[in-house]
Amino acid sequence: MAAFEHAIGLGYRYLETDVRATADGVLIAFHDHSLDRVTDRQGIIERLSYPEVAKARIAGRAPIPRLEEILGAWPEARLNIDVKAESAIGPLTEVLYRADAWDRVCVTSFSSRRLRQVRARMRLLSGREVCTAMGPRGVAALRAHSLGGPLAGPLRAAVGGAPCAQVPYRLGHAPFVTAALLESAHALGLKVHAWTVNDDAEMGRLLDLGVVGVLTDDIEALRDVMKARGLWATAAT
Repeated sequence: MAAFEHAIGLGYRYLETDVRATADGVLIAFHDHSLDRVTDRQGIIERLSYPEVAKARIAGRAPIPRLEEILGAWPEARLNIDVKAESAIGPLTEVLYRADAWDRVCVTSFSSRRLRQVRARMRLLSGREVCTAMGPRGVAALRAHSLGGPLAGPLRAAVGGAPCAQVPYRLGHAPFVTAALLESAHALGLKVHAWTVNDDAEMGRLLDLGVVGVLTDDIEALRDVMKARGLWATAAT
């Protein structure tokens, strides 16, 4: 929670987090599948009850927040939510419904199936559509088109109503986000968000190309790069 609070204090209104569900269906904001790497406890999260997970402390200090806590603490913020496991799909849609937060999130995943299930469950639960990024198959097709492939029907189908493509900014030493990729995305009506960018020169290059979202661990550097381009006041509102 301290990390999210720090971002809000700087002026950010767009936050990013991963989510996983405990064995009893509580949705937490956490990246790893287990507690082992970054907390003072051990165990696979989806095999542990929430009371057990709640005892864990990140770096021995901070508890793991529930997604519902984050949504409630900063009702003005919008969240990008990466669904890390299928077991989190039901709890996520229930939290969004309960918190009436379906219209201030964008859901993403490395699984196209998870994204389809999130959309379907949200429609079933509330009759509402929830924003999702394009799935990995669509991103791969978009990349292929940017390298000279046709803008074919399967690529259009892969968009699946998504308003954005969230992509790595590079693959190894080669840039993934290029002017050609931006052109292909814009032809499909897609905005492009790039992850995870911790180099200020790359942040500037991407923004100058036309990327509208940058995911970063270095939020002070991104703020400064955006301020230098006159983008910060808009982003902070």
